[in-house]
Amino acid sequence: MAALGVVIASHTSAGIHYDDGLTLLMVVIVLSVLNVFLKPLLLLFTIPFIVLTLGLGLWVINAMLLLLAGFLVEGFVVVSLPAALWGALVMSLTSLFGNLILGGKRAVRVKRSSRKASPLRSDDDVIDI
Repeated sequence: MAALGVVIASHTSAGIHYDDGLTLLMVVIVLSVLNVFLKPLLLLFTIPFIVLTLGLGLWVINAMLLLLAGFLVEGFVVVSLPAALWGALVMSLTSLFGNLILGGKRAVRVKRSSRKASPLRSDDDVIDI
């Protein structure tokens, strides 16, 4: 979905460009790595900002990561912050619709195996001292 989001963002914004398919692949890889390693740290340090902006701070963080990807990948250009904000919005909406259409992952609840009841053992969560 990230690749489709970058393609749509580049076609709908004059401020986002990529050279070819290989560059697009590199952008997706770099964005994935940034989202796995850098984004959790940014979220941790900007929790007050995210709360004050009622979640819109996440959009700004995604735009900053897109700008950083434009800096790191040769052949991928994000001209300005407004272009990055547009790209982040398009990528988020593309991901949302893709997950809705393809049925995204659903949490599966695993039931614990039942233990044989023992008269000496209680299933309470209380620790007796």
